[in-house]
Amino acid sequence: MLPLPDPRQVGRAREAIAQFERSRVPGVWPGLDRDRIVAGMRSRLDDPFRLRQGGQPFCGPAAIVFELIRRDPVRYVQICRNLFQIGGFHTWGDRWISASPRLRESRGNFQMPEVDWMILSTLRESENIFLPVEPASPDLVRNLAGITKPWEIAGWTREILGYSDVKSNNAYLFGDINVLENTAAILNGGGVAIALINSGGLLEDQPPLVPHPNHWIVVLGDISISGSGDRNLIQFEVYSWAKKMRVAVDGRTFSAHFWEVITGK
Repeated sequence: MLPLPDPRQVGRAREAIAQFERSRVPGVWPGLDRDRIVAGMRSRLDDPFRLRQGGQPFCGPAAIVFELIRRDPVRYVQICRNLFQIGGFHTWGDRWISASPRLRESRGNFQMPEVDWMILSTLRESENIFLPVEPASPDLVRNLAGITKPWEIAGWTREILGYSDVKSNNAYLFGDINVLENTAAILNGGGVAIALINSGGLLEDQPPLVPHPNHWIVVLGDISISGSGDRNLIQFEVYSWAKKMRVAVDGRTFSAHFWEVITGK
């Protein structure tokens, strides 16, 4: 599997950023600074792990955009430029995704870098029917507005990442090891895998009393399964919270906190 992102694509993406920087078209987000947007885009081309959801409940959109930067950096730049200058963009399926006037007028403490707020909040808002996306809403409202459902991840995997063969692989009833093995095969073939987990159980060593899904991660690979039954040692690398993390848990813990994987190839 080739390293990501492809240096040739990154070079073309840098040229696209330079064109954006020279453009005289004004932005439609009065609360965002153009220079900081451009600097943020360059920074994420240098290292996609700099993409941050910060204090916002945007783990689902962050997983999608992280893979967009790694796999199609030119497209990432195009989307960011279109969002900043005209407020929206067309997906691969020709769906128009745009930020509402209310979202574009948002100001203040976004709790994350401006470039990440612009794209992640737009994706999140595009799927919300009732709840608004606002940077300083009460925690309860923000968390409810930020919930990303599996079908939304599947849709974005098609529409944003451009994969045609997208599947939902449930692991919360049975077959979790089979799902992980299938995930490894998808990744080895150049595909993408975005998993729904409980973050306390798999990433923070703080398992909840009642297992439940609460966090989307990108499965990066290096998947290893050793032993048998509940004494399995299961290991794999993921992207979450702006860094690479390694999951290393026994079979029982994995089964309790690994819920679903959306794959695309």
